[in-house]
Order: sequence, then C-alpha cells, then structure tokens
Amino acid sequence: MTNTVTRVDLADAVNREIGLPRQESGQLVEAVLDMISDTLVAGDSVKLSSFGSFVLRDKNGRVGRNPKTGEEVPIDPRRVLVFKPSQVLKERIDTALSKD
Repeated sequence: MTNTVTRVDLADAVNREIGLPRQESGQLVEAVLDMISDTLVAGDSVKLSSFGSFVLRDKNGRVGRNPKTGEEVPIDPRRVLVFKPSQVLKERIDTALSKD
C-alpha cells in the first residue's frame, strides 16, 4: 500500500523534529510551499540541495493521435513542470529499494 505525505504530515514532522508549536509548524510549511509555488509561477526554477529541482520546460506543439480512432489531433505548445531528483536522493531511494 502506498502512503501519501500531506501538508499536515509535514507540519507534524516539523513539530516533532524542531519542537515548534503545531500552529507555527503549519504556518512554516505553508510559507515554504507558497514560496516554491510563487517562484515557479514567476517562471523560475527551484533547487533544493540534496533533494532535487523543480524546473519549468516548454514543450513544442505537435501532432498526436487519438488512440481509439487513430485520428490525428494537434497538441498545442505548453509549459510543464518537471521534477529532477538529485543524485543524493536517487542513491538514497536505490539503497532503500535494494533492501526490500
């Protein structure tokens, strides 16, 4: 079963690890997430050392195909958000998975 980490989980972790009151922990998590979001909305990348980078990429328009009908459909150019994990994170995940 896969678990999902929520904002509340992050705030609880800050509360446990740093000892900030729950309300302040929640505000801190919100402030960090808002800063990341605002930076990405402004068109800039976000790099978190030893974790990874959030990068905006522009994708060109292209012709796609409807899988049901086979009909060609134009796909408009768009901007997408991409997460690129750091080497440290990749190694940590690989190590954890190899223990299973």
